Amino acid sequence: MNKPVFYLIPGLGADERVFQRLQPLLRAASQVLPWLPPESAHEPLPHYAARMAEAIPVGATGWLVCVSFGGVVALEMQRLRPGLRPVLISSLPDAQSLPLLLRLVRASGLYGLVPPQWLKLFPRAGQLYFGVRNGAEYQLFRRILLDMEPRYTRWAINSLLHWNSTGVAPAVQLLGTRDRVFPPGNRPIDHLIQGGGHFMVLSHAPEIAGILNGLDLG
Repeated sequence: MNKPVFYLIPGLGADERVFQRLQPLLRAASQVLPWLPPESAHEPLPHYAARMAEAIPVGATGWLVCVSFGGVVALEMQRLRPGLRPVLISSLPDAQSLPLLLRLVRASGLYGLVPPQWLKLFPRAGQLYFGVRNGAEYQLFRRILLDMEPRYTRWAINSLLHWNSTGVAPAVQLLGTRDRVFPPGNRPIDHLIQGGGHFMVLSHAPEIAGILNGLDLG
């Protein structure tokens, strides 16, 4: 029987660095799944998720632990790897949970006119929106912004805003009380992290690790 594994999927434009505090605290084996470049600007999300799932053995058991947009991709991957249980950190359980601000962005269509690389010019605004603390966390956030690939970022934003989540599996959701990107609202949350912002995978890593280490596959 396969031993359960934590498969870790970063957020939009991020990489394994967002898990640098969390991963050493996990008691089961873990593996970060790096992002793949989209094949085109219009690659369907299910097709992209199928390519990502190729890194996981068929029949694998464990958890798909994902951050932000990583949750959208993980929920699509789980359709192909049903032995894995999705765990969403600072993410959405379905398209219906998209917050009002992002619905307005989608309706306006302006997101398609703004070059993603502009995000790199305003790191302090991003720091406020994502709830990133000063010091080492901000420096890491700034480096991640600088390394963001515009072609991938534009594809990911479009995929998030037009996600069809019909039939996705139930997931364990961890959300921060101060998350400005995906605010908790009034819907039920499995684990509400007090003081957690959108970058809480770093700022609240010990608390999140304690929750993950207590999960089962039921």
